[in-house]
Amino acid sequence: MDMLWSGWGDPAKAAPLPGTVIGLLRDLLGVTPRENGPASLDAIEVPVSPLPDGAREALAACVGGDAYVRQDAESRIRHTRGKSTPDLLRIRAGEADDTPAAVLLPGSHDEVLAVLRACAEHGLSAVPFGGGTSVVGGLAPEAKRPFVALDLRRLDGLVALDEVSRTATVQPGLRGPQCEALLNERGWTLGHFPQSFEWATVGGFAAARSSGQASAGYGRFDEMVLGLTLATPQGTLETGRAPRSAAGPDLRQLVLGSEGAFGVITAVAVRIRPLPQRRVYEGWRFATFEAGAAALRRLAQDGPRPTVLRLSDETETFIGLAQPDAIGTAEAPQGAGCMAIAGYEGTEEDTAARRAAAREVLLACGGEFAGEEPGERWEHGRYNAPYLRDALLDAGAFAETLETAAFWSAVPGLYAAVRQAVTGTLTEAGTPPLVMCHISHVYENGASLYFTVVSAQGDEPVAHWERAKRAANDAILAAGGTISHHHGVGTDHRDWYTSEIGPVGVRMLQAVKAEIDPAGVLSPGVLIPVR
Repeated sequence: MDMLWSGWGDPAKAAPLPGTVIGLLRDLLGVTPRENGPASLDAIEVPVSPLPDGAREALAACVGGDAYVRQDAESRIRHTRGKSTPDLLRIRAGEADDTPAAVLLPGSHDEVLAVLRACAEHGLSAVPFGGGTSVVGGLAPEAKRPFVALDLRRLDGLVALDEVSRTATVQPGLRGPQCEALLNERGWTLGHFPQSFEWATVGGFAAARSSGQASAGYGRFDEMVLGLTLATPQGTLETGRAPRSAAGPDLRQLVLGSEGAFGVITAVAVRIRPLPQRRVYEGWRFATFEAGAAALRRLAQDGPRPTVLRLSDETETFIGLAQPDAIGTAEAPQGAGCMAIAGYEGTEEDTAARRAAAREVLLACGGEFAGEEPGERWEHGRYNAPYLRDALLDAGAFAETLETAAFWSAVPGLYAAVRQAVTGTLTEAGTPPLVMCHISHVYENGASLYFTVVSAQGDEPVAHWERAKRAANDAILAAGGTISHHHGVGTDHRDWYTSEIGPVGVRMLQAVKAEIDPAGVLSPGVLIPVR
């Protein structure tokens, strides 16, 4: 099933905002419904496909026939840009000037190689397309020539399972739930559950250095990857002969996070874990964000580390965003302070032991046990926040997210700087925002901050947000944060990424790009500035 073209996920799961929330938006932020609703799919005018003469036939020969080359309007619209709020506002307004010239569905590694060669021969660019969940412009290349979307949905198998080594090799078009189902029926789990889990793909997890909500226990996706197969215009790269190696730089790390700029990932070997016997999630309340962050740091550094560990600030706790299904209902969280969610997965014995030991730490840090209900509600609604974003857009509000990470000593300053940058910019523009934040991933040496911003849309909402986003990005770098913890770089963050890695780093990436993609076929302008 394809994702909703003008929003997130399954249209059947969409739900309007409760009247109480609409009233709060109106009274607190001045949100009013927009005069015009979203365009209908069949009303969007898509430019004539600019594929050059002979290109369609050549591409069809690469992927097994005309059935796997799609140039109809709907297919091209569904592969236009990603799922950031600016992306959605543009497509809802009927803007389709940067649709791909065609959508290709290769069925093998060799077919991907053939497509890349054909694109070079016919003056085309190619953008790998997994779940279409990018929120940083990763699917919107700065192409000076026609580009094709390389939809990898046919590459969706479990290739190998090594139960002795506890590894699995999977194809990139496999979505999160399908990957888990294939592993679960054999008694294993990947343990990777990002908010985009239901729609994102294994290839996308690797290409964007994804981080799941259970990263405290299972690790980030890049920590799970043991090997990769990459199709490039110059041939095939195979990485991952052993779990660790001293045989030169680890080329897996060059591919991870490369966002399609260096090649198309066609297979991923990953570490797997036994399916947990028990999962339990619970809530803890802290008087302040500072106190809660100190408790999370202590668990991350000294243990025992829960499988899931996250903390909402005062505003996010008050609104109830940690439990999106309860917003605007009688079941919404009550009380002041900050809500933390701790989750434990594993054997019965291990889960009970870590939970009991962590409880002592949390109590010693001033935490108040809030029971299992907050944790259960979080677990039940853990993938629903993007649907809430769609409902806010429908109601005339603007809602967007941004995220970063820093060392623990820099986290307080980073938190204050981003809040101040976003609040000041949007307030000055006449749309004072509601800025919420949570710590979503913790490490021994630092943590990530995930911000959600809600405001009125203003007269030109995309331009309106771009000013605030630029201010936030500037504040992130000035405060010592990274421009992205798990959303990636794409085109939206590229200019700040180049500042983060410096001119030598940029030249190194450009040199790799020039060597393996001399014709500039792959995702031009994504991650790396075009020369």
